[in-house]
Amino acid sequence: MKGIVFGCVVISAVFLSISGQCQVKKDDKVRLITLDPGHFHAALVQKTMLNGIEPDVYVYAPKGEDVQQHLDKVNAYNHRAADPTHWNEIVYLGDDFFNKMIAEKRGNVIVMAGNNQKKTEYIKRSVDAGFNVLGDKPMAIDNEHFEMLKSAFTQAARKKLVLYDIMTERYEITNALQREFAMIPEVFGKLKKGTPQHPGVEMESVHYYYKYVSGSVLSRPAWFFDVKQQGEGLQDVGVHLVDLTQWECFPDRIIDYKKDIQFNSAKHWTSDITLSQFNAITKLNGFPAFLKKNVVKDTILKFYANGTVNYKLFGTNVKLTAKWAYSAPPGSGDSQNSVLHGTKADLYVRQGETEKFTPVLYIEPVTNSDAYEKQLLEKLKIVQDKYPGVELKKNAKGWEVIIPDKYKDGHEAHFGRVTEKYLDYLRNGNMPKWEVPDMIAKYYTTTMALAMAKKY
Repeated sequence: MKGIVFGCVVISAVFLSISGQCQVKKDDKVRLITLDPGHFHAALVQKTMLNGIEPDVYVYAPKGEDVQQHLDKVNAYNHRAADPTHWNEIVYLGDDFFNKMIAEKRGNVIVMAGNNQKKTEYIKRSVDAGFNVLGDKPMAIDNEHFEMLKSAFTQAARKKLVLYDIMTERYEITNALQREFAMIPEVFGKLKKGTPQHPGVEMESVHYYYKYVSGSVLSRPAWFFDVKQQGEGLQDVGVHLVDLTQWECFPDRIIDYKKDIQFNSAKHWTSDITLSQFNAITKLNGFPAFLKKNVVKDTILKFYANGTVNYKLFGTNVKLTAKWAYSAPPGSGDSQNSVLHGTKADLYVRQGETEKFTPVLYIEPVTNSDAYEKQLLEKLKIVQDKYPGVELKKNAKGWEVIIPDKYKDGHEAHFGRVTEKYLDYLRNGNMPKWEVPDMIAKYYTTTMALAMAKKY
């Protein structure tokens, strides 16, 4: 396969000169290492070429279908007709892949997106060895891994390394604009505290097992359906919901998870996957032995893919729900709906049939008066200065935010934008002070929610 080299490569003097840790200075080239890629997000980091990243990428993984699917995706990007990439994947395959990576130290940034059972341990050991890490969510799936992740952040700070997770949903334009309007008191007012029954913030995401990625049907590994290896729904995709709550509702605010978060309730429940559905998703013929304990009547796999948490953040009641199903209705796909309840208006992101299954932002005022409309249209200029072309369209309940197509770049493109932000932090040492404590608070929220859900 063109662009992929297997086996050992002689380590040049430049790599031998690296010792201790892999701090990246402003003009340094970034050399990526991809560690045990088992999720398609690892390939999406490389969907486009980014300035300052060397085309040689070092892949360390055990032999198997996971790494092969990753290499196939990167190879497809290299050979696509429009704007092909030119990555050169230098691959080491073997059971000692992790120790080999640590010993050879050919790169300075490790990308991790795969099996979550050992991911936190890999993060901690990589940081201990002096590597920067760009990790896919989730970086921790339970309390034990949360404690390990906290230790990794402490060590990263000590070594002046950048440990960061891939929060693509911040780059979805409706989420970004929901945040912008929420920051304008004349439009939104103040975020309502709400109650557990009527929270101030509500978000729900629905994901599907059978889906298309980069134009092809996604094949998922069997371990994806084992909560000990993948994590449960709220601890996986639910990470985005917690992140958006923190980022949109309390921008630039440092969260102390020990005092700023209180839990009301949490629960989890299963999705049922039939044998034929499982075979279609995994390209296997039957459930593997490690899943048999969760199989009913030999034909239905019960997988704890769904979860909800009701909690308080800075006294504001928040309800977040993550759900999974087999396949989306025709014409639709993964979806996310949310509302921020303000004292002057509610900000809704809806993605239903009315919206043709694409996210749309609405502003629905508490009192729909001429005075409010005048304020809204005046303050719209603040948003337009940052996002030229954004307009408002009046409807029965308020306004629909009209967003130019140039801002609708799609989920897959957001991986490149996250990586660009990460490179900025890496080179310029300008990560905001709130990012790390808020990441810690985020994984505290998801892992404590799991512990609570298991009790009831």
